[in-house]
Amino acid sequence: MITLDHVSKHFQMGAVTVTALQDVSLQINKGEFVVILGPSGSGKTTLLNMLSALDTPSSGKICINGIDITSASRTDHFKFRRETIGFIFQAFNLFPSLTALENVQFAVDMRGNHHPKNGAAQQVLTQVGLGERVRHFPHELSGGEQQRVAIARALAMGNPVLLADEPTGELDFRTGIQILQLLEEQALNGKTVLVVTHNREISRVADRVIELSSGQIVRDGLPQGGKAAISDLHW
Repeated sequence: MITLDHVSKHFQMGAVTVTALQDVSLQINKGEFVVILGPSGSGKTTLLNMLSALDTPSSGKICINGIDITSASRTDHFKFRRETIGFIFQAFNLFPSLTALENVQFAVDMRGNHHPKNGAAQQVLTQVGLGERVRHFPHELSGGEQQRVAIARALAMGNPVLLADEPTGELDFRTGIQILQLLEEQALNGKTVLVVTHNREISRVADRVIELSSGQIVRDGLPQGGKAAISDLHW
């Protein structure tokens, strides 16, 4: 379970104070597939960074799976990210000197999962359509392929909470649908999945849509028109 209690985030830019999030309170349950929707600058990525303990709120409290991450130490934050959070970065954050397979395997090893060597990494790369590209380095992959490596890395960790920042942003429609199906399967298997996007079409397949504007929640509920099947999407 994820709980935010009156969370705000302010940044100081010279003499100007910029508010990225303002008094956000919400609760997300285990197994929910949630889309956080909003335009650029609405606070989506700031919220995701705080949920992953990559940033801290200016005020308020965040608890995830019983862990108060706002008062935890840096050591506890590292353990929390290793054992609780799988993060799909918009900027990929792949190691340039490692192959696709090695990038994913590194995450598995960090998590401490005792799979046969490269077994989980190979399997999840095949799931995202990169079974024939596992020996390629990031500079040998397209942007969409690098995005799929980043997704495979997060999935392979097997953590109970999965956070995704624009996971289909670099993908063609067909591959984007495949990735959304994988994320939906994760939620159906009990993981809590949060997807940040500006794409309103993607929000149609969520169990719940949380819409942000100027750092505040302006809507929280079912997708407009009800939950759609992934096969009904188009963008």
